[in-house]
Amino acid sequence: MNAYDVMKLSPIVPVIAIEDAEDALPLAQALLAGGIGLMEITLRTPAGIKAIEIIAKNLPQMAVGAGTVLNADDFKRAVDHGAQFVFSPGISLELMETSKALNIPFIPGVATASEVMLALNNGFEHCKLFPATAVGGIETLNGFYGPFPSMRFCPTGGINLHNLNDFLKLPNVLCAGGSWIVPKMVIKNEEFSSITKLCHEALIHID
Repeated sequence: MNAYDVMKLSPIVPVIAIEDAEDALPLAQALLAGGIGLMEITLRTPAGIKAIEIIAKNLPQMAVGAGTVLNADDFKRAVDHGAQFVFSPGISLELMETSKALNIPFIPGVATASEVMLALNNGFEHCKLFPATAVGGIETLNGFYGPFPSMRFCPTGGINLHNLNDFLKLPNVLCAGGSWIVPKMVIKNEEFSSITKLCHEALIHID
């Protein structure tokens, strides 16, 4: 699996900051039941690594990766616990080199033309635009398409059901990330059937 394969698994990438690792498996099952076959579990919480491990061991049909990966140690730890791919809010030579050394798909975060060039010049043609709406969203992606026609993006940050289609219609967007499809209170209250419903509604909504 490469970065393109990851970004084509689903038009929606759920971005999940999980508080209790015991919620990981029922959450993954709810997403699968809703038609979404990948999860980005961020390392923003202490439960993130354990959640990745639980899903990787118990639900192999779910593609699980790590998000908010900031350095090589985070990257290696996530992969050691079962992460199949890695997202980062930013880009660095350290992370790109770690991706190549471990042969694990890495989707770095970019917000400027210089960062897109850094990715391209190191062989990375799939990036996360982050924080998407704060850095210009659709206008920025349209602007990037001219000088960087081969680059493909997963915009994340400020994406929701109301603007999802606008992003997915762009020729350089393969998928979009968001946390709206996995609301924290819904997970906390263990209302996992609601997440399945949110997934169905979102996928039906896509043009």
